[in-house]
Amino acid sequence: MESMAELDEVVPGSPPVWFVVLLALGLHAALVSVATFLAWLHRAFLRPGKDLALRYGAWAVVTGATDGIGRALALELARGGLHLVLVGRNPAKLSRVAKEAQTAAPSCKVKSVVFDLAGDATELSRGAARVAEAVRGLDVGLLVNNAGATYPGAAYFHEVETPVWEAVVRVNVEAATRIARAVVPAMAAKGRGAVVNVGSGSSIVVPAFPLYAVYAASKAYIDQLSRSLSVEYKRYGVDVQCQIPLYVATKMSPVKGDSPFIPSPEEYVKAAIRCIGYESRCVPYWRHSIQWFLASLMPDSALNMWRLRVGIRKRNEMRALLGQKELS
Repeated sequence: MESMAELDEVVPGSPPVWFVVLLALGLHAALVSVATFLAWLHRAFLRPGKDLALRYGAWAVVTGATDGIGRALALELARGGLHLVLVGRNPAKLSRVAKEAQTAAPSCKVKSVVFDLAGDATELSRGAARVAEAVRGLDVGLLVNNAGATYPGAAYFHEVETPVWEAVVRVNVEAATRIARAVVPAMAAKGRGAVVNVGSGSSIVVPAFPLYAVYAASKAYIDQLSRSLSVEYKRYGVDVQCQIPLYVATKMSPVKGDSPFIPSPEEYVKAAIRCIGYESRCVPYWRHSIQWFLASLMPDSALNMWRLRVGIRKRNEMRALLGQKELS
């Protein structure tokens, strides 16, 4: 077998073969990087949002519509020409959001379904049936499973009280599944529709999310459910998507909107709506996608150690306020 030196001498004055190979690999990597960056720019800033009412149908079902992302989403969808079915447990707040939607878009029709998504199995079954009855005969084009629950504060798995983690599972897993089952069959039958399930960076962006284990696991379920349903129902004209927010300045978030990476619900929702109907998984807000990219450059062990330290610090701060013993 010829040595590298002998190959270099095949054509006098020509660059070494190894140099040509490395150059080709480098150019390929550079082209891939440029193409990836341009594709991201297009998704983040240039790609047009779909006309949701025209593409999917005149009505949108939004769960957890009384505060934060859900409220902002309902109002923005109303401004976009959709009628609303609002799902939540507080009738007074649902009524308030309905009035806000009709003020923002006077032609918007609104129906409300009072439903405690953290209720027991009987309540969940009855609530899903009420949603199914509310949408019967309507041209429902969009379902947004936005309602979510988490712990009141960071805690080790064995410290989380049973009612707390059970409520997280009921809201994030069971309620979202039951409501999708109440709405998706009609979408498939008419051959068009879109489902948006709101996931979390806790299950995607970082390899682990210690001291919020059940919450992160429940959102991983939402991600896998969405990707699987996307494959199942694509041929029936139903687009299923999991949207991955990182921190947004809401009541559920432990942070405030004092960072360029933490949008208000209104700012986040504008990006989220523009993504509906495209990828089966997406990070709508462009600054969140930058955070994901930066996280991908770090080793899992470093991210895990960082998240563990953050979780322990938040846990100990909360327990100090309550006068409880710390556990490092």
